[in-house]
Amino acid sequence: MAGISVQGLYKVFGHRPDRAVTALKKGTSREELMKQGNTAAVIDASFDIEPGEIFVVMGLSGCGKSTLIRMVNGLLPATAGSLKIDGTPLTEMAEAELRHVRRDKISMVFQHFALLPHRTVAENAAYGLEIKGIPRKERAAKAREALEMVGLNGWGDYLPGELSGGMQQRVGLARALAADTEVLLMDEAFSALDPLIRKEMQDQLMELQTKLNKTILFITHDLNEAMRIGDRIAMMRDGRIVQIGTAEEILQNPANNFVANFIQDVDRSRVLVAANIAEQPKETLGTGHGPLAAQKLLRETQNPWMVVLDRERHPAGVVWEDDIARAVREGVENLPIDRSNTMHAVRQETPIHELFHLAADTPTPIVVVDNDNRFCGVIPRVTLLAAASTDSKEVNA
Repeated sequence: MAGISVQGLYKVFGHRPDRAVTALKKGTSREELMKQGNTAAVIDASFDIEPGEIFVVMGLSGCGKSTLIRMVNGLLPATAGSLKIDGTPLTEMAEAELRHVRRDKISMVFQHFALLPHRTVAENAAYGLEIKGIPRKERAAKAREALEMVGLNGWGDYLPGELSGGMQQRVGLARALAADTEVLLMDEAFSALDPLIRKEMQDQLMELQTKLNKTILFITHDLNEAMRIGDRIAMMRDGRIVQIGTAEEILQNPANNFVANFIQDVDRSRVLVAANIAEQPKETLGTGHGPLAAQKLLRETQNPWMVVLDRERHPAGVVWEDDIARAVREGVENLPIDRSNTMHAVRQETPIHELFHLAADTPTPIVVVDNDNRFCGVIPRVTLLAAASTDSKEVNA
């Protein structure tokens, strides 16, 4: 599996770009360079993409994200910095070596499909293999297999112009998959599609990734798309990467006001999961506790309820203040555990948009458990509502 390593990468267009990089390192602004006739498209970009990871670079138009992916593909030379794919330094390669890397290690999916209109769907899907010199019979079989992967079985003899936009983009994806490279570069690949078709393509990409485990660098200006498909996201502004993190990390801890403003309209309920917002209660009870101990803890925590755990820390139920008081009065030795459905337990990975109907169904907080059904925390109703809020807290610029 191939990974991608980018360290201190610069791309400057214009007069004397090397001097411009030196000026940037000394603190000269991008705006000052533009007055001198230089455009700093990418400034000191550094990140590592793990093998099998979907790494999304996102930002507004003109932030440098498309320039960055073209450097990764070897289509644009870097002005300064280091770029490696599978440990091989692209920035030091001759043009012939770069062509070899692009042919054998990298496939690219473009925004506007880039299909050959006079060739059939099958021939387009096999085009990368043809460039590699793969025999006709073998490339036809691989193209057919790739078309099946993207749901275009039976469309091989059609021309691109006979297909919808979504189907044409599937051909572009099939062409990249047929090449069987370890690295897949996708530059605004779904941006030209209608919203419904775009979501279908996102779903298909994520489904294919579970089977193929490619290293994917995905460029987009759509934050919801980035947060939906990315294992990690790099936020770009004015040529610089300003934050790298998972969707949850960026939502919960934006690096500056630019990021905070960018994410303020994101539907957090479809990004955050139960583990992101679970809280540790002040106290829990064990099944071996008695009513007197429970009453003492309830008074100290001023809670009307308390979660009860067994010895393996599996949720056993909940006790209520009134039931505990009655048990103490009557001299009952065992906890009056409510084992009914009033306490809902969910897995850590449950999206929080699935929790609202549970919160409305019970006065107790939702209990969060791991895959072994061990207690991890609780989600009070007020915490759930706050997490779904689109209000961003103020952060330092």
